[in-house]
Amino acid sequence: MNQDYILPNDWSIIEEGFDPGRVKSSESLFSLGNGAMGQRANFEEAYSGHTFQGSYIGGVYYPDKTRVGWWKNGYPEYFAKVINAPNWIGIGIELNGEVLDLHSCKVVNNFRREFNMKEGWYQRSFEAVLQNGTEVAVEVTRFLSMTRDELGAIRYRIRVLDQKADVVVEPYLDSGITNEDTNWDDQFWQTTNVQSDGSKGFIEAHTLKTNFHTCTFMDTRFELDGNGLELEAERIQKDTYLGHRYKMAVAGGSTLSIYKYGGYTVDTNHPAKELISAATKILDSATDTGYDGLLAEQREAWARIWEMSDITIEGDVKAQQGIRFNILHLNQTYTGRDSRLNIGPKGFTGEKYGGSTYWDTEAYCIPFYMATKDQHVARNLLKYRYNHLQKAIENARKLGFSNGAALYPMVTMNGEECHNEWEITFEEIHRNAAIAFAIYNFYRFTGDYSYIPEMGLEVLIGIARFWHQRASYSEPKKQYVILGVTGPNEYENNVNNNFYTNYAARWCIQYTLEQLEKVKEGYPEDYERIIGITKLTEIETDKWAEVAGNMYLPYSEEHGIYLQQDGFLDKELITVENLARTERPINQKWSWDRILRSPYIKQADTLQGFYFFEDHFSLEQLEKHFDFYEPFTVHESSLSPCVHSIQAAKLGRMEQAYKFYLRTSRLDLDDYNKEVEEGLHITSMAGTWMSIVEGFGGMRILNDKLSFSPRIPKQWKSYSFKINFRNRILTVKISSEGSSFELDGKEDMSIRVNGERVVLTPQKTVHV
Repeated sequence: MNQDYILPNDWSIIEEGFDPGRVKSSESLFSLGNGAMGQRANFEEAYSGHTFQGSYIGGVYYPDKTRVGWWKNGYPEYFAKVINAPNWIGIGIELNGEVLDLHSCKVVNNFRREFNMKEGWYQRSFEAVLQNGTEVAVEVTRFLSMTRDELGAIRYRIRVLDQKADVVVEPYLDSGITNEDTNWDDQFWQTTNVQSDGSKGFIEAHTLKTNFHTCTFMDTRFELDGNGLELEAERIQKDTYLGHRYKMAVAGGSTLSIYKYGGYTVDTNHPAKELISAATKILDSATDTGYDGLLAEQREAWARIWEMSDITIEGDVKAQQGIRFNILHLNQTYTGRDSRLNIGPKGFTGEKYGGSTYWDTEAYCIPFYMATKDQHVARNLLKYRYNHLQKAIENARKLGFSNGAALYPMVTMNGEECHNEWEITFEEIHRNAAIAFAIYNFYRFTGDYSYIPEMGLEVLIGIARFWHQRASYSEPKKQYVILGVTGPNEYENNVNNNFYTNYAARWCIQYTLEQLEKVKEGYPEDYERIIGITKLTEIETDKWAEVAGNMYLPYSEEHGIYLQQDGFLDKELITVENLARTERPINQKWSWDRILRSPYIKQADTLQGFYFFEDHFSLEQLEKHFDFYEPFTVHESSLSPCVHSIQAAKLGRMEQAYKFYLRTSRLDLDDYNKEVEEGLHITSMAGTWMSIVEGFGGMRILNDKLSFSPRIPKQWKSYSFKINFRNRILTVKISSEGSSFELDGKEDMSIRVNGERVVLTPQKTVHV
């Protein structure tokens, strides 16, 4: 834990007291999103202190030329940047001739932020004394509509605390923005049109290179002490700026309310020539509905989301706050309505890492969306990968692979690899396996096999072809090996025979061969179509089977464990507990050379294999591997603690599991990795959900049925969650006294609890 200023609360994230040193961290923590756009919690009024300004539009990016490697054969030529979009939230405020700026105010009292997670709105309030002596109280509420995904709304209230104030309000749009994350300080946007229509304002701009056309828009309404106020605006227009300047006198004790509506229209959803007309319709509908009506819609939308996705924890406020914070941001980042979008590691909260899609989606996020949404949401995530199959084949071809072998990118916006660190781009090839596993996991959970003959089998064939070609035969070992890779543990680069990679490659081939037979038998028309497209032959599949059947897996007879990779035992095996705290995090304290020579593991690697394929191993094997590798794991990846929490719970080590759960659930709230100001760790938030449902709840799919092995941390009185399993809703509640299960559906369903069969009848609670 590196910060502790967020107040514990079941349903809200709350900060009290103004500290300029926390501004950037809070901008991340209080970020807003609605699946189509998002923004950091920047101040609407001017702020001259340190800030990270950021607004983002889903799917809009810039191909920033890489600084290294682009001249090498096969190297990605660009790194796709999540780009800072034109700003629509700005509201300039002047009071008696002085700009309202918290960084320069004489006094700031009663500063408070709150993100009400239950209802989906963010509020900031404070009292300030300006240098000229003007005293005001301000309350600002903002939200991005979950029902109108191109719209956001702001209510900005100013109460004059002294006798009177001459107030100038300038709501504005600004497309003259820059990125925090840029390689060459390129200009990402070209503004083409700035125009007003009464109180409405529009800026049209397009991205350079990718040529996404956008319209950023706004409209403003005013009230004084609750009564509508008609004001004339002075138009302030520049090349990349549009402001509407309003002047008024506000008596002491009176409250001026400013209602600003804004957002984006994009040519991915509208014809480029109709962006302003589309924006006008959105604004007209918003002002007709009014702020209160929009807020009521927001509350109802979030009530529906929480009805299915909430996890309740009784007796531990920080744990409760942590899981809801994670669920909030997962729902703000991805709604599943648009299969062209995906789940970036920072979502709409920052720009680090670039791209919108990592292996995190398949490895960590799909289970959350499968269980808390309709199955089409997770299916859209799989469809996204199918739509990028040809790009994955192109990625592999650039590296010398042939015959339709597919290598899915480590980082992408459009299916093309755009990550520019060689040890990740070329060597962290295990990402292919996560996509195959997600296809398997989707069918296992939903029972919907249709994706595989329609789309998934082509993906699996491309992946199997890659693994077949990537493996090479070792004469000394008389087995197939995979050389020069980086496993999930990125603190080991260019290693040979990473256990997780080799094991997953073997499984991918075997699973693909199984699905080929299943589709051939059950879906002959699809089979013939796919064979026609892929030109797959029995000679080729026989070669796959040979590789999978004779894959080398590094193993230590002395320790009775699979080795993370060849040569792991040659390292100086000093455990983390013997590493001084002052040396951590090692990625901020050590040279990369020193990290690579150390035994320290960034995140679950061998144990990631035991998580994915746990039914391939005994509990005793898991325990032996957990006891060996966990002491060397520094958990400096956000994706690490959740896997360890799940496995510790399975081993009955609840105190350890609880510790890992707190770390994953409050990773950003408590800033464990000292980097929250750069943005949140969105994809790892799904791991927090997994820690409870799969870890403490022990939920698994066994023999085509749900199975639970419930456990509860001693710090909790009870916890509960819901699962949408094959269109039947199951409510699970676990306490120290036992477990209860309630089924919402029309037919009975059998599950297993602690190995025993339990039959559930709809609308009846069964206690175990």
